[in-house]
Amino acid sequence: MSNDNKAVENPGLAAEIRRLAAEKRAVIMAHYYTESVVQDVADFVGDSLALAQYAAKTDAAIIVMCGVHFMGETCKILCPDKKVLVPDMNATCSLAESCPADEFEKFVGQHPGSTVISYVNTTAAVKAVTDIVVTSGNAMKIVSSLPEDEKIIFGPDQNLGAYINSVTGREMTLWPGACHVHSRFSVEGILSLKREHPDAKVLAHPECKAPLLALADKVGSTAALLKYVEENGNGEYIVVTESGILHKMRQACPEAVFIPAPPEVGEGMVGCHCNECEYMRMITLEKIYDCLRNEQPEMMVDASVAERAIRPINRMLELS
Repeated sequence: MSNDNKAVENPGLAAEIRRLAAEKRAVIMAHYYTESVVQDVADFVGDSLALAQYAAKTDAAIIVMCGVHFMGETCKILCPDKKVLVPDMNATCSLAESCPADEFEKFVGQHPGSTVISYVNTTAAVKAVTDIVVTSGNAMKIVSSLPEDEKIIFGPDQNLGAYINSVTGREMTLWPGACHVHSRFSVEGILSLKREHPDAKVLAHPECKAPLLALADKVGSTAALLKYVEENGNGEYIVVTESGILHKMRQACPEAVFIPAPPEVGEGMVGCHCNECEYMRMITLEKIYDCLRNEQPEMMVDASVAERAIRPINRMLELS
């Protein structure tokens, strides 16, 4: 199910948000997985890599990061002199939460001599014990740029890490973390949809499990899947990632048919929209308005952590 039918449009509130943003020299950035109305009010919409790149070059006085907590941290680390606002500080990330910094640091210590590569979906404290940060959009390129015999620890997404290993022939040591949304997609559900829509292309995010990726016509980051749709035009697409991206896909190709992939059926699944990230859905127009008006809540990152975390983030931006 797409988020497009759930979000309630409020043109007056959206206009007031835009007025406040102009008044306060604020830039509103949103991830593809937020509600459609949030994306529509933003100055810039992108995936994690694009958001980091945009934050690094903006001259705005205030950044409103409409996404989950680690995205606000990344913006603050990149822009320590700017005020970074996050509409809801409780909007966390299951993947980031699957990798506690103290446990990850111990894990790194158990594999001495390894280059540590961490997915951007991590806390600042995890980035601080990392050599290179990557996103799903550049992870393959960055891993492939390293010497073939280099020992690598990759965390926290074991599905993305396993996919990179399978394509590159690497044997990276993987931290056992995963995204709760991408891990729930159903192979049986995809096969059933393919029987109903035999000509549909399957587009899958590499955070999905290997058996599902094996069914995909295109595996790629959120931005890469959107680009695939833009380049291939009208047709049918089974989209195996968080359903917020359907908004931009429909804008890019309004005549195409986009079919959100179903989750596995199990206990607790009845009635839930399990192809949606409930944390991204915590970002609403009302919260964006309140945080702009009050300039709160403000993201802060410990200076010593930020000093260590900026190095692997900058290395990612240099290698991208």
